[in-house]
Amino acid sequence: MAALEPIENQNDVQRETVKREAIGLWKSSITFISNLLDFRNDTDKDATIAAITSDIPFRGATAWILICSVFVASIGLNANSPAVVIGAMLISPLMGPILGIGLSVAMNDIDTLKKSLVNFAVMVVLSVLTAYLFFELFPLSQDSSELLARTKPDIRDVLIAFFGGLALIIAKTKKGTIASTIFGVAIATALMPPLCTVGFGLAKGGSLGWEYAAGALYLFTINTIFIGLATFLVLKVLRFPMQRYANSNRRKLVARLASILAIVVMIPAVYTFIQVYKKNVFETQAGAFIQNEIRVNKELQLLSVEVSFEENFIELNFFNEIGAATKADLISELRYNEAYKDLKEVDLKILGSDTSSYEIITKVYEDTRQALKGRELEIGELKAQIEELKGQIEQAKTMQVDESMDVLDMLKSTRSEFPAAKNVSINQIFSSSDLKTIDTSYIFRVEWKESEKSQDELNLLLKAFVESKYKLKNVSVTGANN
Repeated sequence: MAALEPIENQNDVQRETVKREAIGLWKSSITFISNLLDFRNDTDKDATIAAITSDIPFRGATAWILICSVFVASIGLNANSPAVVIGAMLISPLMGPILGIGLSVAMNDIDTLKKSLVNFAVMVVLSVLTAYLFFELFPLSQDSSELLARTKPDIRDVLIAFFGGLALIIAKTKKGTIASTIFGVAIATALMPPLCTVGFGLAKGGSLGWEYAAGALYLFTINTIFIGLATFLVLKVLRFPMQRYANSNRRKLVARLASILAIVVMIPAVYTFIQVYKKNVFETQAGAFIQNEIRVNKELQLLSVEVSFEENFIELNFFNEIGAATKADLISELRYNEAYKDLKEVDLKILGSDTSSYEIITKVYEDTRQALKGRELEIGELKAQIEELKGQIEQAKTMQVDESMDVLDMLKSTRSEFPAAKNVSINQIFSSSDLKTIDTSYIFRVEWKESEKSQDELNLLLKAFVESKYKLKNVSVTGANN
């Protein structure tokens, strides 16, 4: 027993040694990682505040740079050229007011916040207006893929905006700003193309145009919120100094307003992230379901698919007949397969399941025949209308209009022969009973001065005079007040 004691002591010593070495290795690893990722000691707070606040104003050269960059981005979207769009994003000064908002909220700086919000609003309105004018002058012949990509945000856009914003503000706080990082964030977060797409949607008009504009504005809002949120979080972690106010009541009010604004911004940010994440999961699992349960099955001839996260349905349109058993299997997979656990409540619509392939083909054939018959009838009616118009044109060519009558001469003669005529007007009325010749009627409307003769007598005398002098039959004379 005495011989075993030294061995046990040696084992205890070895265990303690291994334990101490493991703890030391863990502490060394933590220290290494902390030193690797800690950027607090490399921060220039005064220079960061000065750099951000100097980029907030939006006037003069900055406004013209924005207008030019919007035009360049719009041209790139019009031409469906990613390279041109990237160039526009590099010269766009859109980041300034957004970083200013994050900075002012983090530091309780109400004056900088007001300035940032005003310049941000000017920036958005000027960008959209410029893009609208461009697409009004140079409308697209068809909607390009670059434009469509700016109307349907997904989870990737949220992550790009947030981590891009983190990279940007970290680069801004570093001593000696990393210009390449700022350029990279400007490209990645893509603030300019969504605003151009908003202008395009407004210029396009209609329900589709408004849909484009709303989707693009939603994407721009996501980018703005998460870049501002990233700025706020980083500056809070770095403990940037809070703005000091001599008046304690004002200091408390500003702090309260800044806190409320931060919460107001974070609530929609979190909600947006959750909704976009759920939509991404929904569409991913729906795609997996269609691929794994339908496309791999050669007996199922899928014609089209419609997936809607908002309305919570998947619509499958099959060419061939889908039996009740197959339909039940598809529904069962969707309800109980853990791979599609987020689709359990989805309304699965299967079209074509009650119709045989022969009936589908027959129906398509009959519908096509009926459509062709309808087109033939329309063509026949159009031909008849054309022939009728041709006949009317030929008749019009043979119609003769009596242009020998000089209406001006009639007026002069009337005023000469009847001094009591104060005002005289003549209307010509053309009519045709055989569509070959035109009959012309003359209606004299006369305002008579006071005279020894009555207006009726004067009207009869004028009628007789005109018929006799100009050899006319269809003449009538009325008083101007009749």
